[in-house]
Amino acid sequence: MSQFGPPQPDAAVFVISVAAELTGLHPQTLRTYERMGLITPGRTGGGGRRYSPRDIDLLREIAHLTSSGIGIEGVRRILELENRLAALAARNDELVTELEATREALRQAASGRPSPSSPSRLPAVPSPSTNQSIVIWRRNR
Repeated sequence: MSQFGPPQPDAAVFVISVAAELTGLHPQTLRTYERMGLITPGRTGGGGRRYSPRDIDLLREIAHLTSSGIGIEGVRRILELENRLAALAARNDELVTELEATREALRQAASGRPSPSSPSRLPAVPSPSTNQSIVIWRRNR
């Protein structure tokens, strides 16, 4: 990849004056938001703040919410809920993928065809109510 071009979303590259200009906020407001824990910019070896493009987006969101009349504690709660929602969505995607793999393994076992990825590593447990087997499959982490 070229050394030029847009920075990566988490690359802390903007000094506080540039971050303030990009967001339309005063540098002191950025420091206040940091003290309140709403944002955590990166630091240089000398202690200077460096903001990433993701930080800039977050600061813009905070500015939008506060300009809409939402108090800072309301903003904090909204950001917490958005973060939680994103984490739950990611976890849901993982579980859906795992469920699909489990269903496929069960289909493979029920059809009598071995799974191409692990033909003999799927343990079959006899079902107490029928003469069929249940396949138990667990993804390795």
